[in-house]
Amino acid sequence: MEITKRPAVDFTRIFELPAYQQQKYPNARALNGRHADSWKAYSVQEVQQRIDCISTWLLENGYGKGDRALLVPLAGNPQWVLLDLACQQAGLVPVPLHPTLRAEEIEIIITETQPRLCFTANRELAQTYDAIVQNRGTSTSVFTVQPGERFFPPLENQQSLTVAQQQRLQESRDAVSENDLLTILYTSGSSGCPKGVMLTHRNVVSNIKAILTLLPLEPSHRVISFLPFSHIFERTTCYAYLAFGVSVYFSEDRDRFAQDFKSVRPHFCTCVPRVLEKMHDYMLERQLQRSWLTRTIITWAMTTGKKYGTGTVLKPWLLLKLLAARLLVLGRWRKALGGQIKYMAVGAAALRPEIARLFTAAGIRVIEGYGMTETSPIISMNHVEPGMFRFGTVGLVLPGVEVKLDQPNEQGEGEILVKGPNVMVGYFQKPELTAEVLSGEGWLRTGDVGMWVNHRFLKITDRKKDIFKTSAGKYITPARLEQHFAQSAFINRCLILGFQRPYVTALVVPNFDMLEAWCTQQGVHWTSPPFMVHNIRVRTRMEEEIERLNEEVNAVERIRNFVLCPQDWSVEDGEVTATLKPVRHRLAERYKKEIEAMYK
Repeated sequence: MEITKRPAVDFTRIFELPAYQQQKYPNARALNGRHADSWKAYSVQEVQQRIDCISTWLLENGYGKGDRALLVPLAGNPQWVLLDLACQQAGLVPVPLHPTLRAEEIEIIITETQPRLCFTANRELAQTYDAIVQNRGTSTSVFTVQPGERFFPPLENQQSLTVAQQQRLQESRDAVSENDLLTILYTSGSSGCPKGVMLTHRNVVSNIKAILTLLPLEPSHRVISFLPFSHIFERTTCYAYLAFGVSVYFSEDRDRFAQDFKSVRPHFCTCVPRVLEKMHDYMLERQLQRSWLTRTIITWAMTTGKKYGTGTVLKPWLLLKLLAARLLVLGRWRKALGGQIKYMAVGAAALRPEIARLFTAAGIRVIEGYGMTETSPIISMNHVEPGMFRFGTVGLVLPGVEVKLDQPNEQGEGEILVKGPNVMVGYFQKPELTAEVLSGEGWLRTGDVGMWVNHRFLKITDRKKDIFKTSAGKYITPARLEQHFAQSAFINRCLILGFQRPYVTALVVPNFDMLEAWCTQQGVHWTSPPFMVHNIRVRTRMEEEIERLNEEVNAVERIRNFVLCPQDWSVEDGEVTATLKPVRHRLAERYKKEIEAMYK
């Protein structure tokens, strides 16, 4: 029997998005996932039908409004969108979790949320969660989206619903209001303490509607999704894709990343700064391996690209140079990403302005924005129109959102406060913590320090809690310095230290690919990173690089000593967050002995 479609000329709840797309611009390839060596497409009609079947199964098996369901994906794919939206219209509250969470963090979350369901990406994760559930004595049914043991059967169910089932499902939808809880998102940031951000349908819907007129997306466009679906940035973006009516392709395998881009030829994607930084560093590594003439051309092209302006009229001679740089070198980035990509929205961490300029000069407009889980997530973003974006800033505040700076200093820097329909209702079962960041008037303390550029562009300068004072009484803003030293092609990551210490030091993760290329060029025998960080010539080269960058900062901000880390910091070890921000206290603990040695 044909499922009755509910009219949806507008949407006020997230699970209405497929019906909204179906009425405005029905897409035969709304969601696309990898199946063997080809793409399997789901039409928006099929998406809605599968969602309804899953919701019906949930209702018939005793699950309903207010029940929590854990979602533990490894990457995005159509199945997670189906599960997410199906839980919502059955009244359940999805709780997405990063697959890299440690056992003690999972225990805390399960104890707090008391989930009745848990969906995992594979059997290994299912076994992990099942063991923790049994240990905590929680009545939670654990399934996996991977075919085989523990597979969740309704994912393959496409049968039509009976009239009675349709009526019950409609009653479930009607019982969900826009002010009801949509999701609980656990975030620990760099503090290491999990806290559940409660967002309503109204919170996230307001954010989506605010960007519908700002992003240059059309129903005919293809987009690719490769960021973790467990993170608010990509999850909300996937919701927005449904509203735009674009075709979404989910790239799940890192090893197929480049192949998927060439296969899909997307017009748009979201990414984190690390993706662009890796592409930038790869070009520099190739530069070391080429002839003198090729190295000269690459250097010239990249230098020219970094001079790209902020939307003002470019002089004819610079336009010609940019065209030549794009043809000779920079255009290879766009070609590697399928050749059709025009825009990349970047968030979750700070992006170095010169890299944004470089990619924009290459024909890929970088749209940098700012947000946090507590704000659903977007607070501000650069637009694509001339004069509406500025490199080095996170753009203009979203329509309907208010931002003010609390107690700005002489430079105009103050803590960023946000108010609007996108601001969370609070932290789950943590009223004291909620009261610390959310005022009675609705202003959210972000903990970020920022300033206005040209009175309208927001610029993030640091995290309030990360700013420290040396024992000499000098204030240090580490985020700005870390970004400054990361300009070096030889530095992958940098963590600035010096709280209540006489001078500034740093933990430095070298760009080992770049170092290996340099060693080959210089005739230095390369073994492996744990040994090379102690190599005298490598240490000397890194000292030269840091001293060069030291010249561009104030004397009190200069790195006086540093530790070369033998490997990159990982999410699995809790050294960086899921969005690749360093967890300061964990890194300081791990390298405690080396840090103490720098101050002796």
